[in-house]
Amino acid sequence: MANIFALILAIATFITGILWCLDRFTLMLARRRFQAESPSKRMHGAVVTAIHKSGWIETCALIFPVLLLVFVVRSFIFEPFQIPSGSMMPTLLVGDFILVKKFAYGIKDPITQTTFIKTGHPKHGDVVVFKYPPDPRLDYIKRVVGLPGDRVSYDPLAKRVTVQPGCIDGQNCATVQSITYSNIASSDFVQTFNYTGSDGDSSDFLQIPPYRQFYGSLRLEQRKELLGNMVHNILIVPGKQDSLEIYYQQPGRSLAEWVVPPGEYFMMGDNRDNSADSRYWGFVPEKNLVGKATAIWMSFDKQEGQWPTGVRLNRIGGIH
Repeated sequence: MANIFALILAIATFITGILWCLDRFTLMLARRRFQAESPSKRMHGAVVTAIHKSGWIETCALIFPVLLLVFVVRSFIFEPFQIPSGSMMPTLLVGDFILVKKFAYGIKDPITQTTFIKTGHPKHGDVVVFKYPPDPRLDYIKRVVGLPGDRVSYDPLAKRVTVQPGCIDGQNCATVQSITYSNIASSDFVQTFNYTGSDGDSSDFLQIPPYRQFYGSLRLEQRKELLGNMVHNILIVPGKQDSLEIYYQQPGRSLAEWVVPPGEYFMMGDNRDNSADSRYWGFVPEKNLVGKATAIWMSFDKQEGQWPTGVRLNRIGGIH
């Protein structure tokens, strides 16, 4: 959908740009000639017809600078995204509107996503928007856990990640990178479950202080994770175990262990037990990276698939 909008915006900018040039260089000369004519000739000249018929062209020409500005900013500088699900809670909530720095990892063709100029690479802990590898029409947002060459291990019982850099050949691996965790504590979020008796079962996340009980829900747990130079909170569903049988198993590797190939990344959601991420579908190629999430510019209080019920101004700010 994002690529379709980018294509429509590019076409609209191109067409209005042509009309702007036509209005600027052709019809403007006609107007000047028209103003130079004597009053009697103005009433009979063919220029009069051209001037009257140029009204719609002039309107399109006025739109062009606005479209050009939107196209440049959205394609190469910042692009707005809405958070549709709770997979990145508590860092990002459903209803958050974020700004993504498009030039963080390269200047790309907005239609084909071909990189023209490389400007950097993701780091451990970056929150990144990318094209979902199994279906590039979809935009996903996750946190970078593994860089190219990293050996990533995940303990589904302890809910802990281990990263060991430099294991691309399976030998001479560097020292295990320190990923430290705080003690587990109760979070401000509870998860409610909507059972429909079909594959359409879903859940909502409500922010309820730990001292308040909310019947029919499950209180989530929270801990801080230090990944790279980034400290952030992650959520855990107490007692829940991952479905290891549907983990992505890399050929030649043990279950729940992955070595990130060159030019690819391993992504995980902060809501660890409610995130479909690299544990289940594999790695994200560098060409799929859209940009780095940098700020929340607006936040609406809402649930997935529902209308907003309020505004959360206190969430506006940077993303960590």
